[in-house]
Amino acid sequence: MPRYFLPTLRGLLGPRPPEPPPPQAETKDLLAGGVYTSMSLAGVTNVWGTPGRADGWDLERVVTEGYERSIWTFKSIEAISKHASTLPVQIGRGGDEREFEEVLEDHPLLRLLNKKANPLETGDVFKKRLSAQLLLSKKGVFIEKTKSRGGVLTRLDLLPPDRVQIIPDDRNAAYVKHFEFTDYAGNIRELKPEKVIWIRDPHPTDPFCGVTPLEAAGLSVDLDVKARTYNISFIDNDGRPGGIVGIDLDGVDANEVERIQKRLAPGAHNAGQLTLVGTGPGGVTYVDTSARPREMAYETLSTTAKNEILSAFGVYESVIGNASERTFNNADREEWNFWAHTELPHLNLIASAFDPDLSDDWMIRFDTSRVQALEFPRRQAREEARKEFEAGLLTIDEYRVIAGRRPFHTPQTRALWISPQKAPIPANDQDATALGLAPEPGAGAAPGADPNAALSAAGDQSATAAVAQARELEAAPTAATDVALARGEAPLELPAGAGSSAADEVAAARAQSTDTRPGDAADDVARARGSVAQPEDGPAAEDVAAARARLESKSLPAQGFEVTDADFDALSMAAQAALIALLARQEAVIVARLRAPKIRKHTRFWEPENENDTRGGDANIDEDRLVSAARWAEETTNTLAPILQQAATATARKLGQAVAGTNAVPPTAVAAALVTAMYAGEAVTALLSELAEVLREAQENNRSLDLENLVHTVGGFYNAAGPDLVARVAETCAVSTINGAADAAAESAGPRVVRTWITRRDDRVRPAHKALHGKTLPVGNPYAVDGASLRYPGDPFAPIALTVNCRCRLHYATDKETP
Repeated sequence: MPRYFLPTLRGLLGPRPPEPPPPQAETKDLLAGGVYTSMSLAGVTNVWGTPGRADGWDLERVVTEGYERSIWTFKSIEAISKHASTLPVQIGRGGDEREFEEVLEDHPLLRLLNKKANPLETGDVFKKRLSAQLLLSKKGVFIEKTKSRGGVLTRLDLLPPDRVQIIPDDRNAAYVKHFEFTDYAGNIRELKPEKVIWIRDPHPTDPFCGVTPLEAAGLSVDLDVKARTYNISFIDNDGRPGGIVGIDLDGVDANEVERIQKRLAPGAHNAGQLTLVGTGPGGVTYVDTSARPREMAYETLSTTAKNEILSAFGVYESVIGNASERTFNNADREEWNFWAHTELPHLNLIASAFDPDLSDDWMIRFDTSRVQALEFPRRQAREEARKEFEAGLLTIDEYRVIAGRRPFHTPQTRALWISPQKAPIPANDQDATALGLAPEPGAGAAPGADPNAALSAAGDQSATAAVAQARELEAAPTAATDVALARGEAPLELPAGAGSSAADEVAAARAQSTDTRPGDAADDVARARGSVAQPEDGPAAEDVAAARARLESKSLPAQGFEVTDADFDALSMAAQAALIALLARQEAVIVARLRAPKIRKHTRFWEPENENDTRGGDANIDEDRLVSAARWAEETTNTLAPILQQAATATARKLGQAVAGTNAVPPTAVAAALVTAMYAGEAVTALLSELAEVLREAQENNRSLDLENLVHTVGGFYNAAGPDLVARVAETCAVSTINGAADAAAESAGPRVVRTWITRRDDRVRPAHKALHGKTLPVGNPYAVDGASLRYPGDPFAPIALTVNCRCRLHYATDKETP
């Protein structure tokens, strides 16, 4: 092969060969010119690697031949787009993937997407058309934004994708220089990028192009439509009867022969009939034509096409209404898969396009909090967690975390409760002390031994089983037996028969004893005491006296310990501030819900948008759904719990320093604050129940009531009932928390602490508490009043008639001191 030196320069010297013509742009059409034209790629003329990749996508042809003629394409797009149209749009921040922590109630986007997008379309219609175009258009969706002179968004309009041309930036700095829209009159308008929202399912390599499921499902759509077309054509054009009878037609009139021949006319109404034809002289024959004709396997082709189309769109057959041959669990799983893998990404793609119109800390999304299908995995997780809790494998706090609730962080909720009698296994030594499971001092436990070892060895036995087992063991020698043996006497023996309790034996002894005079045993005891010399105190007695002196030196100061009015007032003011803010936000949320279209739809408070609006009704607004008492009860508890716990910790620490000079805070002191916070949540629940009843009576008693009247009813209720509730709950929380924390700290200090009931000594003190004033009891012993027991003033487990508006306190001292 000869070598060429600098072939490029040599080519300049001689004549150049003619350049080949440029390749023709590829066109894709499976059945050009036929009765049914393929829309696999909708006749696209692709210019690969350029911004015009999607320009040849004939959207009108796609809609006509794919969306309108294929039932599975239509149902798939309908299933996806109907959720986009019915779900309201929310703007908020914080929270989780299901619910915002804070929701923005008023914004131009909310009005446009949830109420009226433009003069022609409501928000629901606009969102459905947007979703359907996104699934059908290779170019994507183009939304023109119109703003007022003040820069407020006033309307949104969907532009036909096939009439929008994307003009790329020459320098590729901004990718899109502008958009050109051709209206129906042929006029071209230039739209700046900031006035257009461009949404598309992104192409993996081309930023100017999107993708649509119809690209992958095009052949399947062709197959489905052609199979149906063939089947219909076969039925219309096939004239074969079910059988033929041949007879001799010699001498038969020609008109009669023509009538018989017409029996062979094509058409579905002639299928399955017997036809008479002539066969010549003397013969009669029969031909069976009912055998299966050579036709397409319609059922197989239709099933295959259906499965491929549904798979391309990510829609299950149960989602579009056919759940036959499926169990309930399988149908639920398919519903969840559709939402998780198809619908949610589709909705997020739409919602994220509107984020640039919001500030950085706000985001927009579709409200899916009420979609039951999305609760499927959470429901399974909660069910599994409940089984593990019942088996003693999870704590209450761990279960609440799995269930999406805040843990309590108390010894009881941190402990494992072993089945079947729910014996607690504490998480640490402090919790073991709070639960009463700490080992006794001097019990002989090895240093560093696990305090839960005894409980673990006991397994799942209950206390009753352990006592029964202990009674069956051989009785160990008692101290009385040892003394009797030392004296040379026979030890006393228990009477035969079933063992009885100590109370039974005491009752039996009392029944047999007489109260006339002391017996011989008393005389013997008196003589023994007179004859036996008392021993002198030895070194051991001196040591005991010194130890007692050291212990008594750690008693309370002479003045004791007592919480002050300032403690109650400070906590009461903090709780009032939190409750006032909570109720103000609660009222605003309820009023916003009252005005929300979702609450008023299908009720008599619906305001029709036009004469064709059929979303009204005669029903009343659902009061329970409006107030959401359970949600506000939990929010009240979570709001007050940190405030009350901080005050309880400070009070318990003060008393601990006064009692034993320690800063240790027992867990039961913090638990008192948590119980009080839960009481406040129940009080708010009762308030909301009263509000629901007021709204129910207002709607039932006044049929002419309008929406504004209901709003005024809510405001009037909070103005009347709010201040009283705030004052009562705040004062109750302060008294219950402070006294509960102090009593818990005093109980952990030791049995020598006593407490004295102190009232305010004014006209507000109830008679039952006046009777308790000055009464002193050891710590841990409840006060008995009016047939009830009070551990301390404001005890949340006591009857509410003895605790509400209580302002009493306790004075703590040693058993040798008096207040």
